[in-house]
Amino acid sequence: MYPSSIRNLIECLKDLPGIGEKSAERLAYAVVGFDKDKLDNFANSIISIKENIKKCPICGCITDMDKCYICNDDNRDSSTLFVVEKSKDIILFEKMGTYNGRYHVLDGLISPMDGVNPEDINLSSLVKRVQDDNVREVIVVLKPSIEGETTMQYIKKILSKYNVKVSKIPIGIPMGTDIEYIDTMTLEMAFEDRKDVA
Repeated sequence: MYPSSIRNLIECLKDLPGIGEKSAERLAYAVVGFDKDKLDNFANSIISIKENIKKCPICGCITDMDKCYICNDDNRDSSTLFVVEKSKDIILFEKMGTYNGRYHVLDGLISPMDGVNPEDINLSSLVKRVQDDNVREVIVVLKPSIEGETTMQYIKKILSKYNVKVSKIPIGIPMGTDIEYIDTMTLEMAFEDRKDVA
């Protein structure tokens, strides 16, 4: 029904989160309407992501530099670490404008049912940072779910031998909701009202 190049584009667009068949068709027709310059820019942007985006060797956030802009900033407070599941979560807390510490991206949550064990996520470098950077507080901000709670408790356990406070922020949202869907005001209030991990 569609020319093969459009059908291929539709199938590629369906790989994006939240994009079904109808949305993919609409987006594909929008791309067909681009002029050559706009289309070249669009295609080059996608290629550039693959070629230039990598993980920061310190915190695990995505970056196009040797270190991400936060790890490059000497004015950030290195005694506090926000631990998040994915790089996108960092943007939410940066929008608050009230946190001046550093971050650590786990790149997943412990989930034995899905075959994700502690060694499969970015935990060993978290311990190393706590040891090497004189970290005084680790604020764990993960999705309120069984996996998030399991990961939080594991972090508390592996950091228990160090002189570091492990806290969490209480978030008034249903279990299983991703952090990215919480508004910045709720996050800011939750950050101010953070508690020790029990």
